[in-house]
Amino acid sequence: MHKIPDWYILPSAAYTISRKQIKYYNFLEKQPENGDVVYGKVTRLGQHVELENKSGRIHRLNEGSTAIFVFGNRYAPDFYEGTIPLTMTNKVDLLARSGIIGNVQVKNSSVKEPTQIKILGYICDSTGEVVNTRNYPLIQPKKTEKKEDRSKLILFIGTSMNSGKSTSATACCWALTTMGYDVRASKVTGTASLKDILHMQDAGASIVNDFTHFGFPSTYLLEEKEVVKIFNDLDLKYANNPKNYWCVELADGILQRETALLLKSPDVRSRIHKLIFAAHDTFGAIGGLNVLKQEFGLVPDAISGVCSSSPLFLRELAEFTDIPVFNNIDCNLKQLSELLI
Repeated sequence: MHKIPDWYILPSAAYTISRKQIKYYNFLEKQPENGDVVYGKVTRLGQHVELENKSGRIHRLNEGSTAIFVFGNRYAPDFYEGTIPLTMTNKVDLLARSGIIGNVQVKNSSVKEPTQIKILGYICDSTGEVVNTRNYPLIQPKKTEKKEDRSKLILFIGTSMNSGKSTSATACCWALTTMGYDVRASKVTGTASLKDILHMQDAGASIVNDFTHFGFPSTYLLEEKEVVKIFNDLDLKYANNPKNYWCVELADGILQRETALLLKSPDVRSRIHKLIFAAHDTFGAIGGLNVLKQEFGLVPDAISGVCSSSPLFLRELAEFTDIPVFNNIDCNLKQLSELLI
């Protein structure tokens, strides 16, 4: 085994790993697994030229930059679909700014080829075992049954990635804390990125967390029971007080695999106090409302997202639905209090 040099970037995909656990690396012919941690070097810059560390700082990458990376899958219609390679290889793609690596399967034509990483070796502990983020969870689930009277769940879903879910969740965190409520905020599915939950924290959420706190670099292609367990473990840990609110975002769109699984899960559906649906434009909102009703039997309590900041979109939308819409950029506290409480 080789000793890790003193300086390296520790990315947010390795959120559960501390620097004291990163001492050695070794190139092994082991099949990569979700959460396996490696030491690597940038050999070609492409789409991602930055790396987010586990404190949220953004590092600029250069050819030759060394860092810690994490094997994981990614589903991102605006960027890539990427998966963990079936066998160990010395060259992989950087799938996300948070340090997730794998092989790109398909890419959006509007983005560049991925940044390429040369794997120097797996990160190993002193016994030679490969370090995996899933073996170091920061949240220990409670082994108790859920009480019937719990924190009110505000669930945020949308038509796609970048439809405005996180901005809407941030607006609601601000409104509820401004009204004096204790708010906890979680992102249950998606790809590792601290930006969304940190914005909710900035808006007043007293506790923020996501799937990376359990050691998952992403939730794409997890088994249904694992995704539902993430939701239930967070619910049991942080949503026990009926006086509080729990704001939860599900990544990507309602047709995305893990989001659809959760929307069909009785564990999630039974907990919804208010359902907020984010859309990028009028037509997306109309189509999304139809899919929500036909496929999931759900009707949102409010619409928001990118479309909510455009008076013309709102005028068009008013011809098709009377579901209230709130502007997630120019927030109206009185309106949000009536919608959320």
